[in-house]
Amino acid sequence: MYAILRQGNHQYRVSPGDLIQIDLIDAEPGSEVTLDGVLAVRNGSQFHVGAPQVDGATVRAKVTRHDRGEKIMVYKFTRRKGAERRRGHRQSFTELYIRAIGMNGSDLKAEE
Repeated sequence: MYAILRQGNHQYRVSPGDLIQIDLIDAEPGSEVTLDGVLAVRNGSQFHVGAPQVDGATVRAKVTRHDRGEKIMVYKFTRRKGAERRRGHRQSFTELYIRAIGMNGSDLKAEE
């Protein structure tokens, strides 16, 4: 069983028990959040595809932590002009533990 959900400008394929990192959201660590942007759900041989979202489908997740990712270096230069710029960036994220995938108010798989 899995679901494809959209959070921000990214899409994630999640199953119950997965840990995912999404863009920073305003939620306390330890709290439970419900993600509604479910684009598709597969449960055994059943496959539900939304247009654009599946009606009544939700993903319940627990916020485990907030953190910042690895530093990436951005380097730009203009040839023959002596102009160069170097800058670092660390993206903030929220880590989620996927507890259950629900359709029309009932969980398709119990919490693990």
